[in-house]
Amino acid sequence: MLDRILQRVRDYSPHLLEPEARMPEAAVLMPITRSDSPELVLTLRASGLSTHGGEVAFPGGRRDPEDDDLIQTALREAEEEVGLAPGMVEIVGPMSSLVSLHGIHVTPFVGIVPDYVDYRANDAEIASVFSVPLDFFCQDTREITHRIDYQGGVWYVPSYRYGEYRIWGLTAIMIVELVNLIYDAGIEMRRAPASYLDLSQRKS
Repeated sequence: MLDRILQRVRDYSPHLLEPEARMPEAAVLMPITRSDSPELVLTLRASGLSTHGGEVAFPGGRRDPEDDDLIQTALREAEEEVGLAPGMVEIVGPMSSLVSLHGIHVTPFVGIVPDYVDYRANDAEIASVFSVPLDFFCQDTREITHRIDYQGGVWYVPSYRYGEYRIWGLTAIMIVELVNLIYDAGIEMRRAPASYLDLSQRKS
């Protein structure tokens, strides 16, 4: 499976947006464990944060002027937030960039990490670190679907429930792109799923 992940991400041509003038840039790391059953490492952000507090997210943050590139941003932030040393990460490649609700240009980078990392959450930013089997998402066991206006169109973004964690928003969009690429999952976000249409009809 790891060989497939490496090959598909390396061969991928993501949609990389050109940041608008003065738009802040950020990067996140999408860590995948090096194992027979790969898992995706995620964080729960501290509830007291001014932006995205209490939400599930990948390790990451804004680019510093000292960062040579966005890969360095993703690696630096992952080390600061969860104690993941850059030398333990094999960067595979980027996924499509996105613009957050707060007008930040975010680029995700897929990275392979050991499956034995002792993560140390920075209490000021991160409430917990957890992992989810990657194939959990390709089953598309969504709890609900969020209809959002994004990039000039309507998107239908899944919200997943994994134990106590709710995974939605930009994080879910990044995950859907990844599992569609790796597993040919065929999860559609530009068209309403049947479950969403059924619910809409019951409400009307």
